[in-house]
Amino acid sequence: MLSWGIAATGGIARTVGQVIAGEPGMRVAAVGSRDLDRARGLAGELAAPRAYGSYEELVLDPEVDVVYIATPHSHHLRVAELAIAAGRAVLCEKPLAATAADAERMVKLAREAGVFLMEAMWMRFNPLVRRLHGLVRDGSFGTLRSVSASFGFPQPYDAAHRLWDPALGGGALLDLGIYPMGLAQLLLGEPGAMSVTGTLSPSEVDAEAGLLMSWNDGARALLDTSLLSPLANTATVTGTTMRADLEAPFFAPRRMVLHGPSGEPREHVIAAADNGYAGEIREVRDALAQGRTESAVMPLEDSLAMMRLIEEARGHVARLRCLSPVTAGD
Repeated sequence: MLSWGIAATGGIARTVGQVIAGEPGMRVAAVGSRDLDRARGLAGELAAPRAYGSYEELVLDPEVDVVYIATPHSHHLRVAELAIAAGRAVLCEKPLAATAADAERMVKLAREAGVFLMEAMWMRFNPLVRRLHGLVRDGSFGTLRSVSASFGFPQPYDAAHRLWDPALGGGALLDLGIYPMGLAQLLLGEPGAMSVTGTLSPSEVDAEAGLLMSWNDGARALLDTSLLSPLANTATVTGTTMRADLEAPFFAPRRMVLHGPSGEPREHVIAAADNGYAGEIREVRDALAQGRTESAVMPLEDSLAMMRLIEEARGHVARLRCLSPVTAGD
């Protein structure tokens, strides 16, 4: 039985915790939060026998094998430091950390301690995204030429909300933009160049951003993310012999349509339960059973490269100094 400790009590902690609790051979042993009442509440929902009012207590629970970190981005490093020092495997919500430097420290600590660490990028574990990746790698797309993807929704401006608060790692790029950027990274690798435009919120986090990534062979990715607008949240991947359309939300699609040079479009559909959460927790289980400290599906080097790309993109938006149309009164 693989026993998990859940660090934090927000929506994603509840969602992933429910998947863990329903997975054969797994259970939630404990929930930790800085608010003991909230920890007790989620522990009750997940049938976890223990709740703690601190992350320090959670990671020291002798029955916890893996700590799932679902705190705001700004707290990822601190909780990971505690878990790694206690010898606990770590599954950390995306993005891996609030900054590239924090991510590098987290990876360094895990590698030095020989402790498993993985970013919880559930998109990579969605069966349709995995199939798409496999088709690109085996040459079914010919030469990949472009990736187009967007993720955005209007989030009412509230300077205290985590999405708008710079102290909590707010902004569109860290929370939403990582998905379209992550799809391009998965299929094309690290870009050779990147152009970025966007606007800042009154709290000076990126409210929206448009990115054009390019590769040395001429491939490109056109990506869009926003906390201001209801974007399509779909993706299109095009090669010289095939095109794939991923329905919204493209990072957890249930339907993909492949268009080849001849014949009718081929539709691929999966069940809602296969969205990717189960896949990522099974990857942790399998890695620990095999004695691995890193994932081949979500390698730490990819997580570090993505943090550097996001940081570069955020820097571009900040230097533009363009203010978004939202105001403190909106």
